[in-house]
Amino acid sequence: MSDVLVEIDGGVAVLTLHRPEARNAFTADMGRRLGDLYGDLDADDDVRAVVVTGTPPAFCAGADLSSGGETFASPADGAFTASPVNPAAFEIRKPVIAAVNGHAIGIGLTLAMQADIRIVADDAKYAIPQVRRGVVPDAMSHWTVARTAGMAVAAEVLLTGRTFDGREAVSLGIASRSLPADEVLPAALDLARDIAINVAPMSAALSKRLLWDTARYGFTPQQVADYETELHHRVMGGPDAAEGVRAFLERRDPEWTTRVSTNWKELPWE
Repeated sequence: MSDVLVEIDGGVAVLTLHRPEARNAFTADMGRRLGDLYGDLDADDDVRAVVVTGTPPAFCAGADLSSGGETFASPADGAFTASPVNPAAFEIRKPVIAAVNGHAIGIGLTLAMQADIRIVADDAKYAIPQVRRGVVPDAMSHWTVARTAGMAVAAEVLLTGRTFDGREAVSLGIASRSLPADEVLPAALDLARDIAINVAPMSAALSKRLLWDTARYGFTPQQVADYETELHHRVMGGPDAAEGVRAFLERRDPEWTTRVSTNWKELPWE
């Protein structure tokens, strides 16, 4: 049985962290598997959106601590990385929604921070407590948390390692919605299905890449304006631009034909 389950239906891929006996505690194998799946799904035009969740009752309890005091022993070789999922969720060209349906601690939360959208559970526990374990926050969280919620929130969350619930995660800007735990995955699936049907795949891919790369590279407002214009030139006059308007006026679901896998071109800032 894989520690990351995959189910694809109606243009939505659901990836489920699946080590229920350990509350889905993270392992290196899980990280490699998740990265491989992200890469595969990025190349699959039949997948329009990705949902990442965990087998209840947890999303991911953090690093597997079964080795006790040796959990964070010095790596035996040079293969160790603090960012074990490659590519990260923000690097693939389709929306990724983290359905954080239970506790997400440490790397459980820092990996969710790499998603585009996070929906959390009202009463679950969330924390990035690595500083309380004698190590350092991981998975690029010094960047994702600061860019998502701001420097002040990042400093409080990363430097204290304190625990908070889903409602506070929303108030901090770490998540967009907080719901009862059993409503988190259904809400994420509803959102993903809406994307799969109504959002042009190339439009989503271009918008996502500009959004995250603006954060990564610090584009100025004028640069963003210029890049938005260039991306408009890329899609205007194309079949999806015509189809989107026709479908809206005819009150029907659009039939998108542009394929990200074959029609993708190098971006103007690359």
